[in-house]
This record gives sequence, structure tokens and C-alpha cells, in this order.
Amino acid sequence: MAQAGRVPSPGAGLDQPCVFKLVLLGSGSVGKSSLALRYVKNDFKSILPTVGCAFFTKVVDLGTKSLKFEIWDTAGQEKYHSICHLYFRGANAALLVYDITRKDSFCKAQQWLKDLERESPPGEVVVMLVGNKTDLGEQREVTLQEGKEFAESKRLLFMEASAKLNHQVTEVFNAVAWELLQREERKEGRQQRGDAGLALNGSSAGQARCCPH
Repeated sequence: MAQAGRVPSPGAGLDQPCVFKLVLLGSGSVGKSSLALRYVKNDFKSILPTVGCAFFTKVVDLGTKSLKFEIWDTAGQEKYHSICHLYFRGANAALLVYDITRKDSFCKAQQWLKDLERESPPGEVVVMLVGNKTDLGEQREVTLQEGKEFAESKRLLFMEASAKLNHQVTEVFNAVAWELLQREERKEGRQQRGDAGLALNGSSAGQARCCPH
């Protein structure tokens, strides 16, 4: 699957953050738009169902590192399901969101994961399972353990959150950001080792030692 972003856009300065495409997937009314709005604008309000897809951007500052998220908030209604596939192609990361008070939304999140895996090999996209609406804990239908066990079985990141109370919303996105950056560092490390190997094979030992400079 083609990868989106990952490098500064053409013409950008060297200090520009890498860009990563993040998609939000899940049933209607699980709070995908609320999570995005809370994270990007620190705002929460009643939102009409998303039609097609909404788009947000945010630069994430992680101390010594930073990146830019292009956040694609897909519609959860069934009638938009086939269209949403067009939006999450090329994604670097995905949030699979369900409502902890609706068991059906948890099952639907598992179906979204299957759809995502049809677009890209398992493990290629950073995926976090997010149980939203912890502020409605007394109406819970999906236990924390259920969410955790499913995430572990599929090697997904996992967290519960509340867009309404702004509970662990930033932590959700930051955890994904860290995982993306760590993957990039590992990838760059492999490339550097590969380049070093080529230099060693094609040069004298003395020349190879100069390569890091």
C-alpha cells in the first residue's frame, strides 16, 4: 500500500515536521468527531453525523521531536461504508473507535479492522483501539478487559478515553505519534546500516570509516 507523508512536503524547510495520515474508523455516534475536535481544538460540543469525511491537521510536539497529523474523520453510517475505504487507503495510522456503552460498536470496530487489513498488510499501519465515553461508565457494555484482550490478540495499541471530559484524549494521539516516530527511526537505522554495508563493500576500509562524517 502506498504510504502517505512521512517526509516534509516538497519545498518545505528541513525543520518542517514529517507528515502522517491518521484515519478515525468506527460506527456512527461513537465519538470519532468529538475525539478529533477535542484533540485539535480542545473543544467539545454536540456534532451532527459526519457526511463522507472531515479533515483536521495538527502539529504534535513531543519534546525533542515533532510531527504533523493529517486526521481523516470518516463517517460511521453504513451508507458511507464503501466510500470510507477511499479515505483510509495510504494511511500511516488508524484509531478504531467504539462506544463502551454499545457492544455492537465494539463488534463493528473489529469489522473495520478487517477492512483495514484488506487495504494493507497487518502491522504496516499503526492501529490503536479506543474505547470512548468512559464518562458513561455506569452504562458500560464492553469491559476494559474485553477491549484490552482483543487489542493484545491483534497487536494493537489500546486505551479508553472520554472526549467529553477530555480524559486521555491527548494521550491516545500522542501514543500513536510516538509509535510512528519509533518506526521511522528503526526504518532509518536499517537504511543507514544498508548504506554502510554498501560503502564497505565498495570502498576501502579507510574510506568506509569516513562515511559517518
